[in-house]
Amino acid sequence: MEFFHNVNIDFLGKKWYFLAFSLVFSVAGLLSILFWHHIPWGVDFRGGTLVYVKFSHTPDLAAIRSAMDRAGLKDPKIQPYDQPSLNEVLIDLGLRETSEAALDQGKTKIIQALETNPPAGKQDLNNAPVLSVKNFLMDKDPMRLITDADPKYTAQAQAIVDFRDKVHGGVLNSLDQLKGAPGLDPAAAGVVPDGFFLSDFGVRNVEIVGPQVGGQLRTQAGLATLYSLLGMLVYLGFRFEWIYGVAAVVTVFHDTLITVGAFSLTNTDISLTVIAALLTLIGYSNNDTIVVFDRIRENIKLMRREKLSEIVNRSINQTLSRTILTAGLTFLTVLALFLFGGEVLRGFSLALVIGILIGTYSSIAIAAPILVAYQDWRVEKGKRPAGMSAAKAR
Repeated sequence: MEFFHNVNIDFLGKKWYFLAFSLVFSVAGLLSILFWHHIPWGVDFRGGTLVYVKFSHTPDLAAIRSAMDRAGLKDPKIQPYDQPSLNEVLIDLGLRETSEAALDQGKTKIIQALETNPPAGKQDLNNAPVLSVKNFLMDKDPMRLITDADPKYTAQAQAIVDFRDKVHGGVLNSLDQLKGAPGLDPAAAGVVPDGFFLSDFGVRNVEIVGPQVGGQLRTQAGLATLYSLLGMLVYLGFRFEWIYGVAAVVTVFHDTLITVGAFSLTNTDISLTVIAALLTLIGYSNNDTIVVFDRIRENIKLMRREKLSEIVNRSINQTLSRTILTAGLTFLTVLALFLFGGEVLRGFSLALVIGILIGTYSSIAIAAPILVAYQDWRVEKGKRPAGMSAAKAR
């Protein structure tokens, strides 16, 4: 299947437009990385605490931020999480709010900040662990147990927590709802209001990463990217000529810079999944570039009397249909992932959306012109372009 037949677009004739486009986005991203948002590392890399909170109503982000400020948690990142109908919010405490020795306090601090006027002497059932509920039931002993009180009240406490988390998504709206909890004795349900109240939120999950671990992950992510670029350079140097490898590495660096720059400009966190997406894009862009390079190498053998610029243009046009088909179908897939994949995959899918567009563009607009620029430079120096002569082609 081909979209284009006998197409003859002068891509190299538009190289200055391509260069201007790349410079604008590369410089904008680089300035943001250096002077504005810098590289917006996620909690995986910088350390800190992520707290996932579910509310019983539509959360007011401004009110949540004010509560955080009053509690001394300055400038936390607060954003809606998952589907809006679920009323979930992700609160990200930076490293400066949570020292390595007290990372576990992040959850407690947020609970204390969000609770407004809690009744004295009562615990919040929406955020109470099984142990707290069990200890309360043991003290009250509503079932008047003579033997096996500990395991039986543990089972009762687990029934309450499971009913809260699995049936009501982590947030109870009324203590009367406990009357319908499977496996919960009516006597135990009856004494719960004596020791518990209900807030309008529940902490669903907490993720904690220490600063030392975050630093190690940053180093490993950088090394993984560097090794992939070096591997690509060596592979293309053996398969083609070293200039092909250099062109491919410059192209992939260009793609990575623009993608990371876009994350910096939008202040979107770079997590482990985003690094995985960047490594995927390095392979994707490299594959697309190799297709063009392979056709250039074939045409050099067939069009020995033509200028390299004409050979490169012809090669790009010949592979254009394949490029549009492959990139188009891949882009539609990752676009669907970005639109419908949810907040968990937002960074991963965004990196793929940007990377596939830029990777496809750079294979045509960046990699190929580098080969021609190299030949022109060698001609000006009075030398034959190494690896591209007719004799070498034979």
